Amino acid sequence: MAQSQNTKVELTTPASSFSGLSSYGNVMVGDRAFEYYNEKNVEDYIQIPWDQIDHVAASVMFGGRLIPRFAIFTRQNGHYAFSTRNNHATLRAIRDHIGNEKVVRSLNFLDVVSTGLRGIWRRIARR
Repeated sequence: MAQSQNTKVELTTPASSFSGLSSYGNVMVGDRAFEYYNEKNVEDYIQIPWDQIDHVAASVMFGGRLIPRFAIFTRQNGHYAFSTRNNHATLRAIRDHIGNEKVVRSLNFLDVVSTGLRGIWRRIARR
């Protein structure tokens, strides 16, 4: 059983974690860390202290109206993808702790394809 790193909890909401196989549980945003706890397996938890978060990338669709998921990129341990029942409220609570400049919009499909094509074009132009 994991001990919470937070002394005060600001937001608790049902969530899904997309690390490996999908699992369902609860996300807690508190004063010291972002925490995810699986509802069926108490040993499956993710605790990320605020000082270990590099940035948070949100997948935005339909002009900012829908945020289906977000990913937390850490300084040392890679990234973790989550989806909560209310992603807008969760990202607002995260933004209060890590700053507005660290919450970014992730690239959509067309941006990724165009970046790849530009890279190919630059390699061809150098020859």
